[in-house]
Amino acid sequence: MKASYIYIAVTLYFILGTVVAVYAKRGMTHGVADFFIANRTIGGFVAALTYSATTYSAFMMVGLAGLTYVGGVGAWGFELIYLSGLVLVAFFGPRFWLAGKKYGYITPCELLGDRYQSKALQAVTAVASIIFLIPYSAVQLMGIGTLMEGMSKGAIPFMAGLVIATFVTIIWAYMGGMRAVAWTDSLQALLMIIVATISVLCVVYGAFGGFGGLFDVLAAKHPKWLAVPGPGYFNMKAFVALALPWFFFCLSNPQVSQRLFIPKSLGAMRTMLVGFLVFGFIYTFISIIWGFSARALIPGLKSGDLATPSLLTLDVIPAVIALLVMVGITAAAVSTTNSIILTLSSMVAQDILKVSNPNIEESKLYAVGRVFVPLFAIAAFLFATLRLGLIAVLSVASSAGLLVIVPAIIGAFFWKRGTAAGAITGIVVGGIAAFWFQFGGVRPLGWGPGVWSGIISASLFIIVSLLTAPPREKANEFMDYVNGALKEKNAI
Repeated sequence: MKASYIYIAVTLYFILGTVVAVYAKRGMTHGVADFFIANRTIGGFVAALTYSATTYSAFMMVGLAGLTYVGGVGAWGFELIYLSGLVLVAFFGPRFWLAGKKYGYITPCELLGDRYQSKALQAVTAVASIIFLIPYSAVQLMGIGTLMEGMSKGAIPFMAGLVIATFVTIIWAYMGGMRAVAWTDSLQALLMIIVATISVLCVVYGAFGGFGGLFDVLAAKHPKWLAVPGPGYFNMKAFVALALPWFFFCLSNPQVSQRLFIPKSLGAMRTMLVGFLVFGFIYTFISIIWGFSARALIPGLKSGDLATPSLLTLDVIPAVIALLVMVGITAAAVSTTNSIILTLSSMVAQDILKVSNPNIEESKLYAVGRVFVPLFAIAAFLFATLRLGLIAVLSVASSAGLLVIVPAIIGAFFWKRGTAAGAITGIVVGGIAAFWFQFGGVRPLGWGPGVWSGIISASLFIIVSLLTAPPREKANEFMDYVNGALKEKNAI
């Protein structure tokens, strides 16, 4: 495809998104709560779309499709593990929302710091989140760079795609904070699901005559891709190591859990969860079929990440549809990156700067938070230039590192005996282990970092908590309020 067509499509997408962002920021104040969580005023429909766009990124139509291309039907089971993790959102979402409303939390780290009465824990959690979310942000930019390079057959260099994605991300997040991100996410989520649906129907019916034809081809030429454990990529240990962090994604990833603060009511949160469940199931199915189609049509690719770009160059997909798919995937990646850098910037303001200087003026927190929006985007850009590994695997690696925060979150709502010392120990030691195991290639007993990070952090949290004194007064107040409010609102 001509590079000029791609540039024109991206430019039109950027103009449309910028118009939406400008509209969204009308009436926005210069407050921290307004910039980072839109003053908790987001309605259910918009909340569902921004939650969907934040969660589903370049990982899906590039990463998950590539994982299907390489590993077969196991990728479907792997992603369904994530959808089953929505039970956690249904369980913890109302609790997050009630606690945030009561105590004025801006970030999940702030919730943990207050609940365990530890500024150190608040700062440590923020730093851990920053360390593991920068690579995940980079994955989104890599997805765009890989896509544009592949579709243009090298006419648009990988680096050019990274620059474009970084620029768009900075502009929209810096312009209007959460309000702009939520509304541009809504646009992008609708674009993602509509375009993905049209494109997969074009491929399946254009190349195979229907879904039956696709699976007939797979059964005849690639039968292992339809079987468990598949062609060799997945085995039980690999599957569990990838799937476990994904199950807890909604709690471990702060750009997602921070979304639990933004609905204007518990009713809006219910709409958000139902909408996301429907969106997620459809988008997952489409991404899997996309990967299967690539395997059937172009089986000799050297990397799964090339499946989507290569598929989009085939004659079976009209050029207009291919361009729309490219824009849809770009939208998915940009929306996730927007959310991450906005969350990380809020952590610098609320969980690091404010912790070190409790009397700092809100206007300064607001200013510092905005400054870090482009800085984090640039950091993600630099990491993306390294082009490390499969996009899907890098995504899960980041979640494996963030998994170390989950025991402290669960303990905050359900274990009065939990302590800040236990939480800090679990996060620090578990995080170091996750980093070492992932990038050092260490697999104790054959299990990956997605398993060991959870085991180590949970064990240390429990053991150290039992050996140290908990903040009983705050624990009683916090848990009694949340549980009482849930019963009153029938939200359990």
